[in-house]
Amino acid sequence: MNTAIQKELSQSGVLLIKLNRPEVLNAMNKDLIIGLLETFNEIKDDKKVRVVVIVGNGRGFCAGADLADGGWDMKAGTSPGEGAYQTMDQAFNPLVRAITTINKPVITAINGIAAGGGVGLALSGDLVVAAKSAKFKLVFGPQLGIISDVGSSWFVPNLIGRARANGMGLLGDDVSATQAKDWGLIWDYFEDGELLEKSLELAERLANGPVEGLKAVTKAHDNALSVSLSNQLDYERDTQRIFLDRAEYKEGVKAFIEKRKPDFRNLKEE
Repeated sequence: MNTAIQKELSQSGVLLIKLNRPEVLNAMNKDLIIGLLETFNEIKDDKKVRVVVIVGNGRGFCAGADLADGGWDMKAGTSPGEGAYQTMDQAFNPLVRAITTINKPVITAINGIAAGGGVGLALSGDLVVAAKSAKFKLVFGPQLGIISDVGSSWFVPNLIGRARANGMGLLGDDVSATQAKDWGLIWDYFEDGELLEKSLELAERLANGPVEGLKAVTKAHDNALSVSLSNQLDYERDTQRIFLDRAEYKEGVKAFIEKRKPDFRNLKEE
């Protein structure tokens, strides 16, 4: 049994995932990463799961990769670089792709420190919120002489720009939750004791919505970061062609006309 993560599914379809290595600030070892990856692969077609919330147990969200005891099986003589290539190719990178491409919204709730690869995991959520005491810290360059990974080299500059990303990456200073919100690194922050409650409230709002359409919104934004306006217009056209023929759109229009809240939970595809 994998104890590195804990899972709880509410009746409303919110899957709460807790990173469960609090003794090492939820540093990412093999069990934690594989547990997350397997979970996301299992739930992608599970209609009972409508929204995912990821939070850390204990004092921190995630302190990055576990450099002391990662638990990865490597052949004798494997260099650190080759070992990192293998684990990134087979586990870390597939996890980021699984989180960002799954057809349901993902909320990451950052309690305490998110450092190193923990920053990438934190920012892989569609909606990123934090406790007021949370901190974000890119330690790769100043502490280890390597580049940011687990997606953080893409997320950070795209969210806050090159100058601030370089400041975080070159200096390795803590970025507070208040500063992270001001910069646009996260959506919002809450008092420490309210983080989970507020995150679950947001999750309930999303779970009552057209979840695949909501996820499509963030996918469209991600696509826009790497293409021209002309290409994005084509993406919008092609995506709307699909989603306007879905039951969620028809229910939304019908509810608007009937002046009521749409019911996206009990739809029947025609």
